[in-house]
Amino acid sequence: MLGLTAAVASALVLPGCASGPAQHARNEQQVQEQASPESEHRLKQKMLMQDIHATDKLTRRDARMHVEDLSARYVRNPKDAARYAADLTQTHPHLLAVLPYGDFNGASEVRSPSFKSSADENKELTSYIRFAKSALIRGKSYASPSFPQEAPKYFVTAVPSTGSSKQRRGIIGIFSTGILEKVENHQRKNLRLIPYPREGKYSVESVHPDTLRDITVKTGSDNENASHFYENEVVVTFKKAPTNADLQRIEQEIDGCKPSKVLRNTYIFHADGKSMKELDAYFRKNWDPKYVEPHYLYLTNETTGLDGRTEIPNDILFSEYQWNLPITSTNKGWTLSKGTNDVIVAVVDTGVDLDHPDLAGRTLPGYNVVNPDERPMDDVGHGTHVAGIIAANVNNREGIAGMTWNTKILPVKALDNSGSGTTYSVAQGIIWATDHGAKVINLSLGNYAEAQFLHDAIQYAFDHDVVVIAATGNDNTERPGYPAAYPEVLSVSATDSHQKRASFSNFGDYIDVMAPGESIASTYPGNQYAALSGTSMASPHVAALAALIRSENPQLKNTEVMDIIRHTTEDLGTPGRDKYYGFGQINVFSALQAAGKGNGTGTGNIQNPGPVQLWPQQMEEKLYRLLKRLNSRS
Repeated sequence: MLGLTAAVASALVLPGCASGPAQHARNEQQVQEQASPESEHRLKQKMLMQDIHATDKLTRRDARMHVEDLSARYVRNPKDAARYAADLTQTHPHLLAVLPYGDFNGASEVRSPSFKSSADENKELTSYIRFAKSALIRGKSYASPSFPQEAPKYFVTAVPSTGSSKQRRGIIGIFSTGILEKVENHQRKNLRLIPYPREGKYSVESVHPDTLRDITVKTGSDNENASHFYENEVVVTFKKAPTNADLQRIEQEIDGCKPSKVLRNTYIFHADGKSMKELDAYFRKNWDPKYVEPHYLYLTNETTGLDGRTEIPNDILFSEYQWNLPITSTNKGWTLSKGTNDVIVAVVDTGVDLDHPDLAGRTLPGYNVVNPDERPMDDVGHGTHVAGIIAANVNNREGIAGMTWNTKILPVKALDNSGSGTTYSVAQGIIWATDHGAKVINLSLGNYAEAQFLHDAIQYAFDHDVVVIAATGNDNTERPGYPAAYPEVLSVSATDSHQKRASFSNFGDYIDVMAPGESIASTYPGNQYAALSGTSMASPHVAALAALIRSENPQLKNTEVMDIIRHTTEDLGTPGRDKYYGFGQINVFSALQAAGKGNGTGTGNIQNPGPVQLWPQQMEEKLYRLLKRLNSRS
């Protein structure tokens, strides 16, 4: 298994991968080698273990930072430090206990009320605390392994205090490893190592997205040929708006619930006693609708500047873990733009942890589609991770650095606590975000079935000059994933730290660009940090870039922003656009340079802008967009 530290080191010094026919052949071979379900499962399992290992390292580095801070505070004022430690155990639930060691004027230990360990665990805990004290006596730091071995729950970290004291002293912290189990469960779904979930409030049917033929999904490898919908619901778009009398008649004839209006002439009808096929037949026979379709279920899809013009932030996890920013020239791009707070990026996802300290001041109130009376708080972790990649606070000596310094996140919770949501909830979230000021919308979610009224919502956002960006999926398949494959969407697949296509990443002619998506460090609920892999993690890199471009040149239209992103990439694989890498991996610095030079209708930072510049590939791009639109309708 390749550890994150090794991946980071190589990412900072490796030149771009070779391109041309030989590389293209290797890409073809890579896809063929990964085609079998057994190989696919093995590669994803390896990626899962890499994410867990990387998250463990992130957690331990973050824990050490807190213990170092507490150690310094106890030297200055033990009583104030004890009060701070008590607050910390409340806001950081993974910090279970703070044990001062040595002469701190009688300062006592602080324990979280939730910290309860068994007798056997207490034996191991006592042993590791003894090792920690022994290290402090010698003026050394200490970190225990995770324990108990068969089901790790805890680890112990100790840091000596500075100062001239005859007796060695320091702070011992006891931390939970619970985030590792959460990451494992999350990534089993995100990487499709398990079938699409039949859980939460969803009762869903698995079908082939083209034929709607029933499929029994048994393993993660089945997912690329399966889509899922409510068993007793159907989405109907009428050619003309139905009257109230029409709706009452339908409700009586199908013995169903009051329909939900979605968009214009589109409604969702639910009837417990009828299957989707029965409802479909009823509407086609009696109402001559524009279209009828299932109510689909969607799920979550997550160099150091030798020229002297590179920003190096002081965020504690940046240099060691965030290989993804230098490799996309993000911190070099900050010399041109750090983003502005009037550019809003909507994260339509599982919500966002609105109380995370590394997102303080960066989130707007947002909206909860699932429970409109509640805040859009993240109860899964996916949306918080996505938001951190875009906009975690920079230069605050804590956690990670986001790609933007000032951009605001608009959290829209469209997926529930199982990480699942319907096309209706996603569509509603897109429309709400558009109507509430979003300039960019990130969709790290998808399925393999088209849904016309979701497409209508995306067209609504597109027509309102929003840049819509979506992840392609994590099944290493050429099958188009939606909403990424819609022509109005900028579709994103994932690269690894060696600038190769990530083993899990989907591919195909509809791919626009690539961005880092392997073991990406970002924010996680409970004031923690995690490393996750997936095209879900690649997509927010591009959303952040779109926000930076719109900050640099507010006059650019959404189509122009998308063109700049496509045509300023670092070309990978076969020269030009190809189905494995699209136009290539994003380059933040090059994109911001292009935006500032007045490409498109905007003036950027040019005092006397000339006429609009046309991309050399403009005609190719028009044909490409036309082909993408035709493919989406085929």
